[in-house]
Amino acid sequence: METEKKRRLPLIFLLLHASLLFSSLSGVCSKLAANEYLLSGRWVVFFGLTLLIMFLYAIVWQQILRHLPLSVAYANKPVGLIWAMVWGALIFKEKISWNMIVGAGIIFLGICVVVTADE
Repeated sequence: METEKKRRLPLIFLLLHASLLFSSLSGVCSKLAANEYLLSGRWVVFFGLTLLIMFLYAIVWQQILRHLPLSVAYANKPVGLIWAMVWGALIFKEKISWNMIVGAGIIFLGICVVVTADE
């Protein structure tokens, strides 16, 4: 039973990070909604997509928690901030500074420390 769990662990982590990437798209949709007139057609679409993304993410998050300890799953959530930085640069043409890159590196180091702490 334990070996089966360890065998599925990479798939669970892949699902976790795919869900975090998907979740970060809600920030993109909400920023796009913020650029529209309140209750206009485009605002409703972007706001609706934000809600849909967060609803689907919540369901996937609950399933992930069935297979990973909360501390490990939650330690990976800051990856969403890194995705937000990437989306900001790609979609909104925002600049990525060296401080942001260093911060992203620190986030990854923190995730590695938490995830490997049990080993």
